[in-house]
Amino acid sequence: MLDVRVKRRQGDFVINAVFRSEAVGVTALFGRSGAGKTSIINMVAGLVRPDEGHIIVNDRRLFDSTMSVDLPPEKRRVGYIFQDGRLFPHLSVRSNLTYGMGLAPKAERYVDFDQVVHLLGIEHLIDRRPAKLSGGEKQRVAIGRALLTSPSVLLMDEPLASLDVARKAEVLPFIARLSGEFSIPILYVSHSLEEILNLADAMVVLDSGSAVAVGSIEDLMSRRDLQHLTGYTDCGAVISTVVESQHETAGLTHLRFPGGVLKVPRLDAYVGAKVRVRIEARSVAIALVAPEQISVQNILPGTVEEITPGNGSLVDVRLDIGCPLLARITPQALKTLDLRAGQQVFAVIKSVAVSHGVLWRNGPTEAFE
Repeated sequence: MLDVRVKRRQGDFVINAVFRSEAVGVTALFGRSGAGKTSIINMVAGLVRPDEGHIIVNDRRLFDSTMSVDLPPEKRRVGYIFQDGRLFPHLSVRSNLTYGMGLAPKAERYVDFDQVVHLLGIEHLIDRRPAKLSGGEKQRVAIGRALLTSPSVLLMDEPLASLDVARKAEVLPFIARLSGEFSIPILYVSHSLEEILNLADAMVVLDSGSAVAVGSIEDLMSRRDLQHLTGYTDCGAVISTVVESQHETAGLTHLRFPGGVLKVPRLDAYVGAKVRVRIEARSVAIALVAPEQISVQNILPGTVEEITPGNGSLVDVRLDIGCPLLARITPQALKTLDLRAGQQVFAVIKSVAVSHGVLWRNGPTEAFE
């Protein structure tokens, strides 16, 4: 559990952030450069002192201005992973890992050395020095070192920012498994929504030092009023799905969601994998009857919930297809279809219009070995 309420003035810039996360999982801090993301996790770590407020992790007060509590960094049991690995260059991988392990009292250690080495797939790197590691390998070792401190919370400050696409793909699967494997809350800073989409359980959207929105990934990434902060060029809906089946001949993956099945271009994911998808409003058409003899793969029954003015001269139609979905159409289309709230319609979505983030959320162990 994370309970953060902090206020701090830094020159003319004021951080005033309040957010709470009840469950173990990944909470993403998202915002533009300079929004205050790193300052907030530095306060959690004890590297920067808030002017007022409190920081509580798993019912343990790390800071509370009203109760005069301000634990030093070494007493907070916080694991911190930076943009670069910051490994000790003169030590082997094994010594870097065990150095972190030695920071936790024996009675409080809950993370096993062999478990971490196996999870991160670094058995073959144990005797190397950091200079002989790739960027992705360094970050995996840095994650291992932080975990072996048996922390109460793991802080990750844009840990993939310095990596290229291939190295990100190497490290992301391991980050995706951490909170579930060790039942540890993770505060994850990133400016990449694609990274966050399937990695995080909840998100805090920051703007000018303030937490302007806190909630689930599905809710926040689907909100029209946050579009200017999330950076999406079009509004849309985020839907949680599970891989139901793979169809290699057809080149499709079937994704089960509360309203039925979405068909998308084949994903490299195992059956049962959890995948969040995003469907932009401009990619959704509306039909009064189910189209026949059409190349579009997804024709889903739904109900019109609300009709509102959209961007420019367009109109936004919110549908319920078992979960919220947004369609953006012209006023002429609205008039021709004579749409109104409560009307039964069909959402028509091309399979190629469905986008997704990383695909390693809650994966089975064998998927990473």
